[in-house]
Amino acid sequence: MNRPLVVLALDGDPNPAVRKATADGWRPQRSLDVPEEPWDLGAARHLAVASIEHADAAAAALLLAVRGAGLVVFLDPEAPWAGGFLADLDRIAAPVPDTADSGTAMPLSEEQCALLDLLAAGASIASAAASLYVSLRTANRRIADARKALGAASTSEAVVAYSRLRERN
Repeated sequence: MNRPLVVLALDGDPNPAVRKATADGWRPQRSLDVPEEPWDLGAARHLAVASIEHADAAAAALLLAVRGAGLVVFLDPEAPWAGGFLADLDRIAAPVPDTADSGTAMPLSEEQCALLDLLAAGASIASAAASLYVSLRTANRRIADARKALGAASTSEAVVAYSRLRERN
């Protein structure tokens, strides 16, 4: 799935990008509202089309992207938060390493998978740790190792990468 992550100048024309995404099955939403369900917005083919005019809107757009949504957004590259937004979006857009070709079906331990399963279901790290009878420190270490193994910059990104990896296997 090749999701659209398009950043345009404030006066840019979104129509070509939106038409192409729509033709590929993406469903445009003219806002940065983050839906509660489904968690994986890539599977739902959610495409946010909006202008990013302040840091809170940039954070909402990044959350959508972490959850797998496509983006067609407008922003002023001179805004003080724009550079950070673009750098974060580049990290999110980086492909997850394909471990299936290396002969390793799942690069994570059973404990890491169990934690990520609970996080994907909406649990916090603390409640997931309690459910698995491990300390919060142990859970955080396992999640950090899972992020590293999946090439993810954040826990949310790791959950999405793990979910997609499980779908492929």
